[in-house]
Amino acid sequence: MNAPFVIKGATIVNPDAMFVADVAISNGIITAVGEALEADLVLDGTGCYLSSGFVDLHTHLREPGKEEAETIESGSRAAALGGYTAVVAMPNTDPAQDNVATVRFVRDQGVKAGLCEVVPSGCITIGRLGKQMVPYARLAEEGVTLFTDDGTGVQDALLMQRALAIAAQLGVTMAQHCEVASMTKGAVMHDGECCSSMGVPGWPSEAEEKMVQRDIGLVRSTGAKMHFLHLSTAGSVSLVRAAKAEGLPITAEVTPHHLALHDELLRSFDPVFKVNPPLRTAEDIEALKAGIADGTIDAVATDHAPHAGHTKEQPLDVAPPGMLGLETALGVLNTATVVSPQQIASLMSWAPARIAELTERHGRSIAVGEPANIAVWDTTSVWTVSRDNLSSKSRNTPYHGMDLRGRVRHTIFNGEIVVRDGKALK
Repeated sequence: MNAPFVIKGATIVNPDAMFVADVAISNGIITAVGEALEADLVLDGTGCYLSSGFVDLHTHLREPGKEEAETIESGSRAAALGGYTAVVAMPNTDPAQDNVATVRFVRDQGVKAGLCEVVPSGCITIGRLGKQMVPYARLAEEGVTLFTDDGTGVQDALLMQRALAIAAQLGVTMAQHCEVASMTKGAVMHDGECCSSMGVPGWPSEAEEKMVQRDIGLVRSTGAKMHFLHLSTAGSVSLVRAAKAEGLPITAEVTPHHLALHDELLRSFDPVFKVNPPLRTAEDIEALKAGIADGTIDAVATDHAPHAGHTKEQPLDVAPPGMLGLETALGVLNTATVVSPQQIASLMSWAPARIAELTERHGRSIAVGEPANIAVWDTTSVWTVSRDNLSSKSRNTPYHGMDLRGRVRHTIFNGEIVVRDGKALK
């Protein structure tokens, strides 16, 4: 059993209130919230906010199959340092998470690491090949609540409709990577003025928006829950806003990098800025921020995508897309946007926990009797990102050398201190 401890002096961030209080924790549970609480072990929360731990809907942990880029243990450590107490592991592993054995392996490796809860997602199709549906009912019995072929969109509309119909029966959520593949062949960046002047193949906004539009129609006809992954364009935000106004069961996420970085950075031909979907224009960024402000965008998800150096350092046209994101997410969101502490907690904890159906353990209010999955973080400290100081096995952060405002001080997972004063304890 974990020894009792107290977090003192932080501002509690709950959906219905914010207030300064001490929080006592023992045996994995919050045992007291009040003034002048004492214990032999005290964590300083002065100047910080204390909320339920962050939940990432979109993490690539690479294991099994690409352990040279990341392992479940190293990715979990990066998550804990970023304030995450749960991450949804994307299924584009090798073998893919289209079967019970692989799903169990991913979950069990997360338990062994003991740094955060690792929640496996399931593929929509076998091998993410877009041809044959996975055994949704069997995987749902195994606890899978999110199904996605992330990295590729499901191109076959009839197959997607059938998958959504089954999802509606099972009560699970389909999470779509919105990309019409025939429109993005060979593309390396956003199809715009920058792309044209560089003479490289462009990735049109319409490739994302057409699939968003298609799947909104499929949700309308099936009644199934749909979560749109890493939206990046103004048009996508408008489509989702209208669908939500219609009352459709749709949620959406945006990544920190799509809020902070724009396509002009690709003028350097540096593949660290290559990502799928690509960095967009300043106008798209403003639309994404507006989507956060009015609730169209439910969650901020990292799309943490580590790559081994020898692959990411290839020329721009052949390097794989993807960026690190777990350790920098809070700082990027807080630096790039104007958000309140309650908005941060909603975007990074409460809403993602609801979407992933993790609310029995995560995304809950800070109150007596609640599970002690907690992040303690500030919005004022400025720190300089160094690729060499990140916990991930990979180094492909686009923020190297940049100053970010806001950082996680402590992370508590299942009542255990896994990060203290910004340092991982495991």
